[in-house]
Amino acid sequence: MMSSFWNHNITVSIFGESHGPAIGVVIDNLPPGEHIDLEELRCFMARRAPKKDATSTQRNEKDLPNIMSGVHNGYTTGTPLAAFINNTDQHSQDYGNISKLARPGHADYTGALRYKGFNDVRGGGHFSGRLTAPLCFAGAICGQILERRGIYTGTHIAQIHNIKDTKFNPLEISREQIIALRHKKFPTISDKKGQAMYDDIDLARRSLDSLGGIVECAVTNVPADRKSTRLNSSHRL
Repeated sequence: MMSSFWNHNITVSIFGESHGPAIGVVIDNLPPGEHIDLEELRCFMARRAPKKDATSTQRNEKDLPNIMSGVHNGYTTGTPLAAFINNTDQHSQDYGNISKLARPGHADYTGALRYKGFNDVRGGGHFSGRLTAPLCFAGAICGQILERRGIYTGTHIAQIHNIKDTKFNPLEISREQIIALRHKKFPTISDKKGQAMYDDIDLARRSLDSLGGIVECAVTNVPADRKSTRLNSSHRL
């Protein structure tokens, strides 16, 4: 069964289709009174947006979130935080042949089974990579809250095709290293390996092919007891 909910203490629900008017997310159970830096949020979202180069989709979307509820005067209210992102660059005609033709590596077939053939197939519909935008938004919100408690999450491209980046040193992952990766156009620890990956992706693109990859994620300063991150019984993370 496909679900659009992720939940533990915080509940995240995404909605929308790749070629619908908008996609979005609802985040419930956020603690009230948390400052949200909107400029930092936009910078985080810009990292996911298409880069207009050889490494990403050529779809031109700004990924600017419109917050509808849950934030007032720059602070979370504690009520559900809802946001949507407009879709502005759809080319639905490009997908006319997949209503009865399932693409390898996509969710066309499983989506058709789950929704009995009524799912929106344009651009992958609800199963498109486009739906990672609201997930990034949710991650950006939660990331700001966690960083205020000294917990930082960082990621780098560990491998593209057969090219491997330097791994995180689990004994020496610093806040500075994590932040530095966020500001790189191509987030690898080794810039030399990053350039090699970039060139390999471009070669595959020109050959009308694609490449697989692996990312490595690290989180610093996670408390040994997760309850210690709570400020009180109603301040849940």
